[in-house]
Amino acid sequence: MMLRRLHGLRRWAVSGLIGGLCTLATGAATAAEPDPLAHRFGGPFTLTSHTGETVRDQDFRGRLMLVYFGYTHCPDLCPTGLSVLTDALEAVGAAGDAIQPLFITVDPARDTPPVLAKYQKSFHPRLVMLTGDEAQIAAIARAYKVHRRKYLWPTTAGSTGDEYGVDHGSLMYVMGRDGTFRTLIPHGTPVEKVAEILKRYVANE
Repeated sequence: MMLRRLHGLRRWAVSGLIGGLCTLATGAATAAEPDPLAHRFGGPFTLTSHTGETVRDQDFRGRLMLVYFGYTHCPDLCPTGLSVLTDALEAVGAAGDAIQPLFITVDPARDTPPVLAKYQKSFHPRLVMLTGDEAQIAAIARAYKVHRRKYLWPTTAGSTGDEYGVDHGSLMYVMGRDGTFRTLIPHGTPVEKVAEILKRYVANE
C-alpha cells in the first residue's frame, strides 16, 4: 500500500512539473488562464532579510514575487540564475517595480544576514535575500517543493575536509499579487524570455 502511494506521488509530481514547464516553453498559456499547478507551490513564511529585518510573505501582497532558492557558496547555478534575474528585471523597466525579487537560502548555517548582504551587492538592488533557522528554511523548501542535499567537496591540499556544497533546485517561481503560484521559469531560460514572461504577468494581474 505504501509503495503504491509513493509511486502515485512520484507520478503526480513529475507529470505536474513537466506539464507546467511545457506550458511555459510553448507559450500556450497567458497570465489570465488558470494554472493547473496553482496552490501546489508556495506558502506563508517568516524569515530574516540581509538587512536583519523580519520579512513575511504578506509584506509583498499587491506585488508579484519572483522567488529563487540558492546559496552564496554556489559555484555556478546561483550566480548565473541571479544574473539572469537581474538582467530580466532591468529589461522590464519601470513596470518591474511591481515585482519583488527574493532569494531564499538553502544553506542557513553559513548564509547569515551579513553574508547575504555582501552577496546581494552583486545583483539587482531591489533583490531581498532571506535566511532563517534550519526549521524555517526546511519549511519553506517543502512549501515550494525545493530539494536540497548537502554533500562534501573533494578533499584538497589545505582544506579542512569538511567543506560542503548544497545540491538544490534551480527554478524561478513567479507568485501572484495575492501570494499564490503563477508559473515556473526553468534555469537556462534566456533573459529576453524571462522579461517577456514577467511583463505579461505584470500586465494581466
